[in-house]
Amino acid sequence: MNEIMDTNALLMYYLLGINAVTFALYGIDKLKSQKGWRRIPEKTLLMLAVIGGSMGALCGMRLFHHKTKHKKFYLGVPILLAIQIALICYFRFI
Repeated sequence: MNEIMDTNALLMYYLLGINAVTFALYGIDKLKSQKGWRRIPEKTLLMLAVIGGSMGALCGMRLFHHKTKHKKFYLGVPILLAIQIALICYFRFI
């Protein structure tokens, strides 16, 4: 039982961390775009969503109004989030 709790805690901390980083980077990239500075590559922003930061990406997109016109973001990020939620539910309740 302790192993399950440790695994759940690790997963929770990982997801909190990756989503916080992803959210922050979406905000930083928006600032960089406004200032005309060198940007964070789209591949990086999408990969952060793929590895668990989809909620942070979606929140960053909404709050900063960033990447909302790019199809791979406005469709891809919510789809990734749905898949990640489904996977967590599946593995949590099997």
